Amino acid sequence: MKKLIIIAAITEKGVIGKDKRIPWKLPNDLQYFKEKTLNCRIVMGRKTFESIGKILPNRENIILSKNKNFKIIGAKVYHSVEKIIKESEKVKTFIIGGEEIYKLFLEEVDILYITLIKQDIKGDSFFPKIDMNKWNLVSSQKGEKNEKNNYDYYFLKYKRK
Repeated sequence: MKKLIIIAAITEKGVIGKDKRIPWKLPNDLQYFKEKTLNCRIVMGRKTFESIGKILPNRENIILSKNKNFKIIGAKVYHSVEKIIKESEKVKTFIIGGEEIYKLFLEEVDILYITLIKQDIKGDSFFPKIDMNKWNLVSSQKGEKNEKNNYDYYFLKYKRK
């Protein structure tokens, strides 16, 4: 059984990024991301890796790229979605973005961890449309806006029906 999971922070309009960056400050979401993905495999696209600018520690970093010559010290570079799906049968694998990578994997995953940000934030990178008829909401936790976290938000977990 595959253990393939998407984790993403998105606005109500689906924004996930602007100018190759995350367009909000939400330390509680970063902590949530870290807790979920620590000691697991993470998969990201080359553009997401370049925007992060480093290997994420204490995780197996996989970068999906069409460029056969792309190499990063400390990460594995894959060129095949199918290989990632097959290997996810053995190891818990989080898909962490960006836009194109989410599109490639949305129909393959069985769990979505979504941080829903309750704010209209402008962006140029979007999460793919989720067909809610295919998903059950299994948990919802409200996060509070405060001096460090600038927006109201929810941690949502969905399982495929």
